[in-house]
Amino acid sequence: MVRSAQAIAPHGGVLVNRLASKSQVGEFLSKADFLPRVQLSERSLSDLELIAIGGFSPLTGFMGSADYESVVTNMRLHDGLPWSIPITLPVSEAIASQLNIGTLVRLDDPAGVFIGVLELSEKYTYDKLKEALHVYRTNEERHPGVKVVYNQGNVYLAGDIWLLERRSHPQFPTYQIDPQESRELFLQKGWRTIVGFQTRNPIHRAHEYIQKCALEIVDGLFLHPLVGATKSDDVPADVRMRCYEIMLEHYYPQDRVTLAINPAAMRYAGPREAIFHALIRKNYGCTHFIVGRDHAGVGDYYGTYDAQYIFDEFTPSELGIMPMMFEHAFYCTRTKGMATTKTSPSLPEERIHLSGTKVREMLRRGECPPPEFSRPEVAAELAKIMHKMAIAEAASEFQI
Repeated sequence: MVRSAQAIAPHGGVLVNRLASKSQVGEFLSKADFLPRVQLSERSLSDLELIAIGGFSPLTGFMGSADYESVVTNMRLHDGLPWSIPITLPVSEAIASQLNIGTLVRLDDPAGVFIGVLELSEKYTYDKLKEALHVYRTNEERHPGVKVVYNQGNVYLAGDIWLLERRSHPQFPTYQIDPQESRELFLQKGWRTIVGFQTRNPIHRAHEYIQKCALEIVDGLFLHPLVGATKSDDVPADVRMRCYEIMLEHYYPQDRVTLAINPAAMRYAGPREAIFHALIRKNYGCTHFIVGRDHAGVGDYYGTYDAQYIFDEFTPSELGIMPMMFEHAFYCTRTKGMATTKTSPSLPEERIHLSGTKVREMLRRGECPPPEFSRPEVAAELAKIMHKMAIAEAASEFQI
């Protein structure tokens, strides 16, 4: 078992670094106007950055057909290493036809700025329905992950990448801690064991409860909320980050918690994404990873604890990070505190559960979630910001 931050190896054994050197950047810039261009989506840009900084180790680029087919079918790379989500670069057939294998391709961000280079090694078509059914367990287009697959180009480009520059995050530069930095930080803090936590939602009492239960066991907590592309009705990243700042100020031990951003985009792939999120945190240096109720789920596509059961399909040694499983937490009116069915003697009617949907509806009306669900400082901040957003959205609908 992993015993220290120093001992945990990145997935595959080596932390990937695909940040171009100064000489490479000069070479790429000199060729910029002559290279064929591919403009990245917000998701592909996140993938490019995570490959470059080692968050997706051992990947050094966008997947070729052998790795892609193996991941989709078996949740493993072609060499057998566990990997659950395909990391691919989709383009239209028209764009693919203009690109030649063995050449460099200029990668532009969504604004058209030259951001990276692809060493094109392969172009291949793929079965969208097969990818949807295997990765997302559904072929319904109303699933946000499936919708992305159906709407993207029919050809995948493969090859190693280079990122020209590690740009500061426009919203959260002070929380941009890359894998090499987080590993060094954990060592400086003397943390032997670190648990990672993933969320795309604002922190609430159930989150706090399971995080602190985990923190009773390990040395440090790595709060790593996702700030990449999410669904339009998800709470914006700046709101979620502000809630974490409030919680850290009032309710967490300062010396045992680190807050950083996860630049990844959400796939909403449920069980497969739980594995994916765990491996990313392994690359950041975590020894443990929290897996709660319906991790990375959406709608009713996945069973309540499917994201925990999927870890049984791998041995602990091949994953190299220990999942910490938690049941659905609730506020127990009998014991006057947070609990799960493992610790509470309460009857179902004595348990307060609030769904994310119901909470969002309350917030948009400017109502504060009850203290049983959210700390009052967080609830007030959420209600204030979300009510302003709802008013702005309503006003925009009436603009001519």
